[in-house]
Amino acid sequence: MPRPLIRMDRVRKQFGKGTLAVSDMTVMIEEGDFVSFLGPSGCGKSTALRMIAGLLPVTAGTISIEPGSSAAENDLGFVFQEPTLMPWASVRDNVFLPLRLAGVPRAVAEPRVAAALADVGLSRFATAYPRELSGGMKMRVSIARAMVTRPRILLMDEPFAALDEMTRMKLNDDVLRLWAENRLTVIFVTHSVFESVYLSNRVLVMAARPGRIAADIALSPPWPRDDGFRSSASYVQGCRHVSEVLKSTLHDAHIDH
Repeated sequence: MPRPLIRMDRVRKQFGKGTLAVSDMTVMIEEGDFVSFLGPSGCGKSTALRMIAGLLPVTAGTISIEPGSSAAENDLGFVFQEPTLMPWASVRDNVFLPLRLAGVPRAVAEPRVAAALADVGLSRFATAYPRELSGGMKMRVSIARAMVTRPRILLMDEPFAALDEMTRMKLNDDVLRLWAENRLTVIFVTHSVFESVYLSNRVLVMAARPGRIAADIALSPPWPRDDGFRSSASYVQGCRHVSEVLKSTLHDAHIDH
């Protein structure tokens, strides 16, 4: 049975005495969920994700993550919007970085780095440098680096926003495969309705000024998701429903302000 893994209870984030970025955000995410935070720019999606990751402190409220039964070195893997690779380091060394920082000897880390690169289809590029890679390949390196610590939870902050449509679709499929194979819990930030419906079993629609959850939409189309699903009636229906909720949220926010 699924169990609550991440709890956000009345979380608030204010920057200094200025912008109230997130207000009264209460969310429960179960183990094995693939949840998308969907909303326009500036609605607090990335701020919420960074608070879950511990990269930003909360102003009020609490965020808790249930301790795992597995001996994961790092509960959380984080994939940023930009690949944030070290340009002077090879692909292999970029993926090795979190293990090196954790004090894992290179000899122990090598098989895990190799496995992480194989998972994202980059085994042949282990000795390449970031300048030699396409945007999609750089993002694959970033995903491999997040996965090499064997996290239970993968947090992804609009990782494919800058990529072309074909590359984005392929990487969406890869992320779903990694989610299933590694039994991950994923929180994915996006402003694309189509991406959120394709990937998720839940879409949390966020409203802006201040950021808050406007709707929690459960999606139950069949798995696995694939090209057939992209052209299915259930996908089109899901996109229409989520889009309507998002539009009404934006409309209400416009009236409020």
